[in-house]
Amino acid sequence: MLCKRIIPCLDVKEGRVVKGTNFVNLIDAGSPVELAERYSKEGADELVFLDITASAEKRKILIHLVEEVAKAIRIPFTVGGGISELKDIEALLKAGADKISLNSSIVKDHNLITESARQFGSQATVAAVDVKFVNKQYKVFIKGGREETDLTGLVWCKEAADRGAGEILLTSMDRDGTKEGYDINFLKQLTDNVTVPVIASGGAGSKLHFLEAFKNANADACLAASLFHFNILPIKDLKIFLKDNGIAVRI
Repeated sequence: MLCKRIIPCLDVKEGRVVKGTNFVNLIDAGSPVELAERYSKEGADELVFLDITASAEKRKILIHLVEEVAKAIRIPFTVGGGISELKDIEALLKAGADKISLNSSIVKDHNLITESARQFGSQATVAAVDVKFVNKQYKVFIKGGREETDLTGLVWCKEAADRGAGEILLTSMDRDGTKEGYDINFLKQLTDNVTVPVIASGGAGSKLHFLEAFKNANADACLAASLFHFNILPIKDLKIFLKDNGIAVRI
């Protein structure tokens, strides 16, 4: 049985980790390098680093920070934000990233998923999808949640997987930062309809929320931010709870 993964997320703005609610009202949460090193030592299975304003500001990711984080950790490392072409992906992989998270760019150019998977492998190509419930359907948003698209969540996730994405990072904008729990209904729909691993993101507020995502929605991994950044829930305690409740995790 494959172990379920616990993944802290570093949302980075202007070189600092930030956290908000529903993608707004951001507050400072610390140094990305210091937090990354802490999580690596505390038992996180992987780490996600997202430069959350790079796409909206039409600039490249802060590659020097990626290099510093990569040197500080000993766990797999996914990087996203402001990636628009294959040379961006190549540069980040050379800087120490293990996987690349693609969001706005693949909505604009669907072929970038296929090209990335062909050149760097599906295992290094993550499709990040931000969804929000609008007019009775899950719509896909880009540019850090600032721009609504014509795409619907389930259809786009299935296409991304078909085009070669090796993993889906699904974030519920409605749940983001609320601590009300993951969107179990949509997650279950997604895991029932794609064969690639799905990372649940947006809404974690307790140990039970992680358990629900694994047991009721069959998520392969759970991502969280403020719970970990502000020491509300230690990763070790979470993993012991999950193991005690029948979830295979690395401790």
